[in-house]
Amino acid sequence: MIDEKKHLGVLGGVWLLLYLLGNNFLTITDPVECNYAETAREMLLYNDYFSPRILGNFWFDKPIFFYWELAAAFNLFGFTNFAARLAPALTVLASMGLLYWWGRRLYTPHIAFVATLIFATSLETWYIGHAVITDMTLLFAVSLTLIAFYCGYSQKKYNWYYLAFASAAVAVLDKGPIGLCLPGLIILLFLLWQRDFRALLVRQLIGGFLLFCLVASIWYVPMYLKHGQDFIDVFLGVHNVLRATVSEHPRDNVWYFYIGMFLAGFFPWVWVAVPAFIKKWRRGWRLKLDTDTRFLLVWAITVFAVFQCFATKYVTYTFPYMFPVVLLMARYFCHWGRKLIYTAAVTAVIYVGLVFGVAAPKMEEHSAYDIAMAAQPYLAQGAEVYCFERRGGVISFAYYTGHYIKDLSFREEEDEEEPEEKRKLDWSVTNIVPKAYGDSLDRTKPLLVIVRSEDKAVKALQEKLPGKWQLVKAGERNHLYYREGD
Repeated sequence: MIDEKKHLGVLGGVWLLLYLLGNNFLTITDPVECNYAETAREMLLYNDYFSPRILGNFWFDKPIFFYWELAAAFNLFGFTNFAARLAPALTVLASMGLLYWWGRRLYTPHIAFVATLIFATSLETWYIGHAVITDMTLLFAVSLTLIAFYCGYSQKKYNWYYLAFASAAVAVLDKGPIGLCLPGLIILLFLLWQRDFRALLVRQLIGGFLLFCLVASIWYVPMYLKHGQDFIDVFLGVHNVLRATVSEHPRDNVWYFYIGMFLAGFFPWVWVAVPAFIKKWRRGWRLKLDTDTRFLLVWAITVFAVFQCFATKYVTYTFPYMFPVVLLMARYFCHWGRKLIYTAAVTAVIYVGLVFGVAAPKMEEHSAYDIAMAAQPYLAQGAEVYCFERRGGVISFAYYTGHYIKDLSFREEEDEEEPEEKRKLDWSVTNIVPKAYGDSLDRTKPLLVIVRSEDKAVKALQEKLPGKWQLVKAGERNHLYYREGD
């Protein structure tokens, strides 16, 4: 018990140091974090906790759960950087607690401590634990689903299945159908390996599925009733089916993408564990495939394989394999003794340095915070805000100012648009910034325009909209220009 208290004390200190310190200096970045933060802000603005909006328009990119987390933090602490990053940080803490608890039940308190320390100090956890995105919540919900199933299966106490289904419903509310399909596939493959499908022939399976439907319907049913086929087409059609079958970023759709993410994501531990594993394997060592190990292997390999098959690849997609991988690694690192603590301490110091020396300035470059602050006096005078050649790239401006922006276009440059019904199942729906045409502007009103910080873009703006333009703020990626009304 004394050792467990020490374990929890060390892990708590690691969490405070790595996942809370400096969060107030990390600005909301474009083009991803800003979408979540602005949608949660508008949720509170419109007092609508079911239909996500961005820039005043309905937005069906992700389900509701992570927006609820952000909205709760904003309600408590205001629209601050710290509040926006509080939900991921708290979910890291919950995940660390869950991993320690399960590792302790599966192996020993020492292995549980080592696995949790590796998890907390791995680069991918550190990155996602600071990012305003859904993936840390997904990790927790999917992991709890699989852990609850395995507890019920291994102990023949099938009431655990209720918790598994409820957690899967939360995962579906956080990320969509993958929250059920991924753990469901892992469970089926594990039972196939075990040649034991009798574990599914229990009454708790029916009750659990009904519980899943009840929890998931909290949001999905009202959304369908309110938005109908538009919700199905955009949310399921584009952001789930299309994402899996058509690459949103074709340059990343390469076979070695997730191998690179694995090697980077488990830094620094993987750089020791993989060579040690290869060395032992060459000497004839074989992993003992007991039931626990089989479950961990199926979990990790299935996550990797599923997302390897997806056309769209992101650095965060394979994150749900963290628990089984760190538990398998911990069986090697648990013999390191003090060297383990020293490695974790050095890694923690590196991460703290990265927060203040790299992350904070880099995130500021990818944020519109500076130009948002510079724009405040002009916004107070009634200036309208537009972006030019920055489509979808400055939503953080709206988050920090509360003023919506529009994408400034010119009709002669627009291709003939396809009918709306033909564009629902392509990536055009991700262009969320409404358009405004230059020839329709009210020239009597003052204008603020956010433009790419390139001479070519600035010159194009001045040619398309002649006038006396004043540079208000020059940033690394964006410039802010002002023009008085005619």
